[in-house]
Amino acid sequence: MSQNPTKHTKVLIIGSGPAGYTAAVYAARAMLNPILIYGVEPGGQLTTTTDVENYPGFSEVIQGPWLMDQMKDQAKAVGTEMIEDHIGSVNLKSTPFEAAGDSGQKYTADSIIISTGAQARWLNLKSEQEFRGFGVSACATCDGFFFKNKEVAVVGGGNAAVEEAMFLTKFASKVKLIHRRDSLRAEKMLQKKLMENKKIEIIWDSVVEDVVGDKEPKSVKGIKIKNLKTNKIDEIKLDGLFIAIGHDPATQLFKDQLNMDKEGYLITKPDSTETSIQGVYAAGDVKDKTFRQAVTAAGMGCMAALEAEKFLSQ
Repeated sequence: MSQNPTKHTKVLIIGSGPAGYTAAVYAARAMLNPILIYGVEPGGQLTTTTDVENYPGFSEVIQGPWLMDQMKDQAKAVGTEMIEDHIGSVNLKSTPFEAAGDSGQKYTADSIIISTGAQARWLNLKSEQEFRGFGVSACATCDGFFFKNKEVAVVGGGNAAVEEAMFLTKFASKVKLIHRRDSLRAEKMLQKKLMENKKIEIIWDSVVEDVVGDKEPKSVKGIKIKNLKTNKIDEIKLDGLFIAIGHDPATQLFKDQLNMDKEGYLITKPDSTETSIQGVYAAGDVKDKTFRQAVTAAGMGCMAALEAEKFLSQ
């Protein structure tokens, strides 16, 4: 089989969530003929979210996968070339930049927009995955609203877990924070606020062993937790479980080539999506651990495309 010749593009977009698709729309409309590489699960984290109520422009509840399909079709319609491949390596020291796909295809690009996103870390329990989107969530800001006057639990002990627990008290009648140690990692100020909140109960030295619920219709009814000091297992009745043990940005590919923080998020210049290499941009959750919303990711995708267009016209 003959090797495919190298594909060259002015703008190579790696990743296909709201950031990648929006970057593609703007780059295509700027006549830059972008290539967008999407993996086996196009659409990113939004494809695991069912009801989306906070994306501007839709007064009715929409579905995450549908929203991603719409963005994909829009990017295609304005002239984006979409390729299913997985980028295995990049060389950002060469100009043009080089990327190699697992398919054997080689790509060269005058600019690159990285929108590879992040994945929430899960407990990796079979039951947790079974009830994902049906009472088990990794995003309180996305799903807290669905638990008005209900009892929920948050797993974790860092800033994210404490912030999620606090946020959920706006809706839930009771929030249990479950942490495997006997002290939290979160900032002291946050901890103080947490302790003062009457709706929150902290369960120390404990891990979730199992999620319990109904199969038809799918809904969470409770969890089994194990105390790590006594090995005693308790069942707690509740309606929702939020996992807040962190996210992993998909940045392995760029290690030792681009500046990242200690958690692996790409660092960009202030008020810009430009990374430590000129002509390489990062948009969405791959660089944003603060907001992590579809609308902010889309906004950054737009910024990246406009910055790439400016860079290419120099």
